[in-house]
Amino acid sequence: MFLTAGLVVCAGLLTLARPGRATEIGALVAPHAAVATTAAARPSSLLDSLKGRSQKLRARFLSPSRAMALPVLRELFGDSAVRRAGVYVATDPAGPFHFITMRPFSDKVRGRIGRYRIGFFPSETRAARSPAYRNPEGFLEVTAANQETPISEHFRLGDFLTKDQGSVWPKYLVLREPLIDKLELVLDELRATGVPVSRLRVMSGFRTPQYNAQGVGAGGRASDSRHQYGDAADVYVVNGDRDWMSDLNGDGRVDTHDAKVLAEAAERVERAHPDLVGGIGIYRANAVHGPFVHIDVRGTRARWGSL
Repeated sequence: MFLTAGLVVCAGLLTLARPGRATEIGALVAPHAAVATTAAARPSSLLDSLKGRSQKLRARFLSPSRAMALPVLRELFGDSAVRRAGVYVATDPAGPFHFITMRPFSDKVRGRIGRYRIGFFPSETRAARSPAYRNPEGFLEVTAANQETPISEHFRLGDFLTKDQGSVWPKYLVLREPLIDKLELVLDELRATGVPVSRLRVMSGFRTPQYNAQGVGAGGRASDSRHQYGDAADVYVVNGDRDWMSDLNGDGRVDTHDAKVLAEAAERVERAHPDLVGGIGIYRANAVHGPFVHIDVRGTRARWGSL
C-alpha cells in the first residue's frame, strides 16, 4: 500500500483518504495507469451529472481532448487516464461507472488500427457537409476481455460493434453517449405505457466506413450513414427466446405495426428531450430479419418509413 496526495492505493483499489477515515471511491483497471493527485469529493456529486437524462448511463467515452476537460478523471485516476486509452472504473451506489478513454483518430493509418480494418470516413475524401459529419474524435478500443463492460443499465460495449472481422481483436468502435441515453429512455417510455419489454436488441450499431460501403447503393445504405458516427442504432424488442421483433401491439402478428409502437415511443422521447432529436425510421421484415426501427441523435429531425 502507498499514499499519494490524499489517495490510498491497495491491491488496485483506489480510496480517498480523509482525516480519521478512508472512503472508497473507485477501482483502477486500465493497465499501467498511474495514480495522481485528487480533490476530496463524494462519488455521487462527481458521477450523478454524468448519467444522462435517463440516469442509467454507466460510462463516459473520452477522447484525449474531452478527457482533459473532465476534472473528475484526473481527480480519480491521475494524468495517465488522460493520456492512455483504457477502461477506468469508479464505484457508485448504482454500480460501477466506467470512464473509457479513446485511441485518437490519428492512430488510424491507411484505414486500419493494427489488424482491424476501419476504412475512410466521408470527410477524409471530401468536405464535410456539416459539423455533424466531421471525422470522429477517436475510437474506443474493445477487447475480448472488456466487450461485456456495462455502458448503461441495459447495454454493453460489445452490443454496438460492427458485425464483421469476428476473429480480429482488439476492435475499434465509435459511439456517443446521447444515443445510449435515448435508447434507455425509449425502454422507459415503452414500459411506462404498458408495452412489455424484456430486451431492446441492437441489430446494427456502429458501422466502420469499410463495412458500410458494402451496402451502399440504390435501396441500400447511405454513403454518409449516421451509423459511421456512433450515434445511430437499428433496434427491435425481444420478448422470449426468439431473436426477432415481438408482438408489441397484441394483435397476434409481428409486422411494421409493432415497429411503429417502438418508433412512436422514440418520438415521445424526442418531444420530452429535444436535445436528443434525430432520425427515426421504420423498416419492414425480410427473409433474414424482422421489422426494426432506426433511431439516431444526429441533432436534426428526420423521419422515414411508415410513420
